[in-house]
Amino acid sequence: MELNLDHAHLFASDINATIAFWQTMFGATLEWDREAAGVRNVYLRVGRGAINLYDQPPRHAGAGSIHHLGIETDDLDALVAHMQAHGFLFRKPISEQPAFRYVMVAAPDNVLVELFQTRRRVAS
Repeated sequence: MELNLDHAHLFASDINATIAFWQTMFGATLEWDREAAGVRNVYLRVGRGAINLYDQPPRHAGAGSIHHLGIETDDLDALVAHMQAHGFLFRKPISEQPAFRYVMVAAPDNVLVELFQTRRRVAS
């Protein structure tokens, strides 16, 4: 039996702003945008993974059961520079760890996102 995690499903209090954030900051592509279960659902492809947005504000303030979403990149410095060029302000600098480097960012609705690069992919 083969199993694959397909997507994370997130509430969005402003779905258009959330779509724009994922497309602008991470190059997400729109797979589909349609009504499901009586509410607009938008499925965005982000690299090999996906995010399904539910056009409804989060039911609870804060992270709920989700701590963060992880996005791997092969060039963390370029991704950070890209986001800064689009006006994103980072609260902390990139953290350097023995096996990887990372920075945490807040997406719309305070969804915590970890941007990381493993050391094996760090350009020399």
